[in-house]
Amino acid sequence: MVRSLLSASHRIGVDLGGTKIEVAALGPAGNVVLRRRIATPASAGYRAIVDAIAGLVRGVEGELGLEAPVGIGTPGTISPLTGRLKNSNTVCLNGQPLADDLGQALERDVRLANDADCLALSEASDGAGRGAASVFAVILGTGVGGGVVVRGELLRGPNGVTGEWGHNPLPWATAYEHPGPVCYCGRRGCVETFLAGGALSRELLLRTGHERTAAEVVALAERGEPAAAAALDVYVERLGKALASVINVLDPEVIVLGGGLSNVDRLLADVPAVWPRYVFGGEARTRLARAEHGDSSGVLGAARLWPLA
Repeated sequence: MVRSLLSASHRIGVDLGGTKIEVAALGPAGNVVLRRRIATPASAGYRAIVDAIAGLVRGVEGELGLEAPVGIGTPGTISPLTGRLKNSNTVCLNGQPLADDLGQALERDVRLANDADCLALSEASDGAGRGAASVFAVILGTGVGGGVVVRGELLRGPNGVTGEWGHNPLPWATAYEHPGPVCYCGRRGCVETFLAGGALSRELLLRTGHERTAAEVVALAERGEPAAAAALDVYVERLGKALASVINVLDPEVIVLGGGLSNVDRLLADVPAVWPRYVFGGEARTRLARAEHGDSSGVLGAARLWPLA
């Protein structure tokens, strides 16, 4: 149902996050020609989010004087059975026909993918995974997600959950880690509960009784505060063994880290040193890299859900 009046050379990407909605318009060469961002009205409910996305897209198109195909990156995924969103940690989106409602609001077909899939597509195209035959991209933020690109193509499966490593159990869990915190998905001990930003805060709270943000824990660790340093050590070990289990299944050439915690420099150096203890055979040549496009990877990948002309 994409209308013939849509631009043949421009694409619009939308990154729907828990705290912000970002829109970027790409030109014919894949360059960003306009970018806008607003706060996500999550507390106002589902319809307010749909209206906010549609209004933001229309505003960008009005500034550019054109209409373009739209791709959406969002937490969660469209269920192949129901056509409705599932698995989103922005829970008001779950069970809703998000793609259909946005299509009606914008009067065109839209393409929707998980935000980690969009990260993977962007970074495999012209980011930290460019030129690699296989890329596994990771979001370490409010939640923990993943996406897989093989030979330039986003890998999709029949259940819509490709790359969802965050909702597997933490592998090789110690007695201290078992049974693990309760996850929003209803299970305990998911990788996400140990590696999302709140997990680093919780680890320090357990050790000291003091509440700190993840960024504060990292800053304290870098200054040598013992409890914070220990909490970060534990985080590195958990990330290392969780990614080792991914290597054992996918064996990707590159793993790309995105999300707020990807900015912790120590992860890039120390996590690969953990892998040989857990990767089958003890060899781990997979490269670990930070997302080159930073927090723009999601919105750029969403735009690339429509091939550039």
